[in-house]
Amino acid sequence: MQRRRLLTTSAGLGLATLVPPSIAQPVNASSRPPASVRIEEVSAVALSAALRQRQTSAEQLVQACMARVNAVDRRGPRLNSLIELNPEARAIARALDAEAAAGRWRGPLHGLPVLLKDNIATGDRMPTTCGSLALAGIRATRDAHLVQRLRAAGAVILGKTNLSEWANIRGSRSTSGWSALGGLTRNPYALDRSTSGSSSGTAAAVAASLAPLGVGTETDGSITSPAAVCGLVGLKPTVGRISRDGVIPISHTQDTAGPMTRTVADCALLYAALAGPDGADPITQGAPAGEPAASVAIDPRRPLAGLRLGVPRAYFSGVPDVDAVAAAALATLARLGAEVVDPVDLPQPDYSEAELSVLLHELKPGLAQWLATFAPHAPVKTLADIIAFNRREAARELAWFGQDLFEQAQALGGLDSPAYRAALARCAKGAREEGLDRVLRTHRLDALVAPTDGLAWLIDPIKGDHFSGGFTTPAAVAGYPHLTVPAGLARGLPVGLSFVGPAWSEALLLRLGAAFEQASAARKPPAYPRRTVPV
Repeated sequence: MQRRRLLTTSAGLGLATLVPPSIAQPVNASSRPPASVRIEEVSAVALSAALRQRQTSAEQLVQACMARVNAVDRRGPRLNSLIELNPEARAIARALDAEAAAGRWRGPLHGLPVLLKDNIATGDRMPTTCGSLALAGIRATRDAHLVQRLRAAGAVILGKTNLSEWANIRGSRSTSGWSALGGLTRNPYALDRSTSGSSSGTAAAVAASLAPLGVGTETDGSITSPAAVCGLVGLKPTVGRISRDGVIPISHTQDTAGPMTRTVADCALLYAALAGPDGADPITQGAPAGEPAASVAIDPRRPLAGLRLGVPRAYFSGVPDVDAVAAAALATLARLGAEVVDPVDLPQPDYSEAELSVLLHELKPGLAQWLATFAPHAPVKTLADIIAFNRREAARELAWFGQDLFEQAQALGGLDSPAYRAALARCAKGAREEGLDRVLRTHRLDALVAPTDGLAWLIDPIKGDHFSGGFTTPAAVAGYPHLTVPAGLARGLPVGLSFVGPAWSEALLLRLGAAFEQASAARKPPAYPRRTVPV
C-alpha cells in the first residue's frame, strides 16, 4: 500500500522528503478560524483563561490550530511535523464546549488542543505507527493510560506527530526526525538543521505554535534534546511519574513520556495532567503520593535563595557561542539568589556500552508485548517480523539508514541472561551511586545545571546525525528528572539550559526553570530561515 509520495522540500535543499498524502493535502477551508482567534506564541495558560472567560471556544481553537497546520506544516515552510490530524477533533471540541456551557469544567486543560508523539496509543480513528510502514493504518485497541488522563482532563487530542522511526532505536547511523511513514521533520529555527529526536515532530510543531501543548517520550534525550534545539521547555520526569502503558517501548528501565511546551507554566500544567499511578505500569506505584501541582509558585524577590546548583563542566560543548549563552545563564541564576558551585566533578559516562546493552535486551520482549496488547491485528508480531518486513520493503524503509540495532537486539538473550543483569547493575552504579547521587551528596546540591546540547546540526542523510555532546545521559540512565528551558540563541539557533535533580524533584526543577525563564526572557519565536550556511 502506497501511503506516501516523494516530494522536494520547499527549503530547496535537494533532500527527498516522504510525506503521507493525507498530510500533504490542505486543510478544508472551513477550518479557517475567526480573525479574533490568535494562537501563535500564546500560552496554554492564557488560552485556558480565554476559554474559561468565554472569549473563545474549544472548537475555535481546534480550527485555528488546523489552519496553522495548513499554513506552516503542509504549506509555507513545510515543517512536516505531523503524521495524522484527528478527524474527530472538532466533534470532541464541540462536545467540550457544550459541557462548558452547561457549567461543567474539567479543569485547566478543558478544550485545549494537545499533540501526541506517534508512539503513544490512541484507541480512536488515528493509527499508532511509530513512523513505520509495518504499522501503517494500524489502530490501537485502546488509549494509553496518559491519553485516558488527558481526555478525562478535557484535552482535545489534535493529532499525532512525526518522530525518528521506532524512537531512534532501529539503526546506529540514523537521521533524527525521519520516518518511512512520516518523512523528514524540519527545524523551524533553520530548515536545513536537525530537530534532533526522537520526539522531533512534537518539538517542531509546538515551537511553530501548531498547538499549545505536546507530549513526547524519552529513553535518553528524546524529549530534552529536541526541546532544546527547537527552543522549547521539555520535562523528562522521574521514571514512574507517568505511566508507560500504551507507549511503544524501548526500555522499561528508562522509558518515560513527558510534556513539551513553550513556557514552564504550560509544562507544569500538562505534567500535572499526565502524572499519576496506573495499575498497568507497576513502577508508578512507587511515586510519592499526591498529584503534582498544575502551577509553579516562586518568590519574585529572590526566587532561588538558599538553593545550591552545581555546574558539571565536563558536559559543556566547547562551542564558544553555546558556552557564552551558558555563562550568561549561570550569572542570571546567581543574581536570582542561587549559590552556583562551579565546577563539580561529574565525568562523562563510562557506562554507555552498558546502557545500550540494557536497551537492546529490553527492546525485543517489550515490543512483542506492546504488539500483542495494542496491535494484535497488525501483520507484525515480533521484532523478528519487523526486521523481515524492513528487508522486504528495503527500498522504502532502509534507503536512508539500516537496522543494525534491531538485528543486535534480536540476537541477544533474555532478561535472565548474565550479560543483561551485569549491564543493568553497571548502569545503576555509574549513573546513580558513582554519578548523580554522589555529586549531589558530596557538594550538598539541590540540582545540576549545564547546557542541554550543542547547536542543531546540519541534516545529513548520508552520514546521519552529528551530535556534539549533551547532558541527557546521566538523568536518563538514572531514571531521574531532567528539565530543559530556552537559554537564548547562538547564531540564530536555540540553546537549552538543563536542570537535573534527584528522583521526584520535578517541582524543584520547574521552580528553577520558571525563575530563570522570567528573569531571562530567553525564548525567541522561530523565523523559519531556509538555510544557515551559504550556497
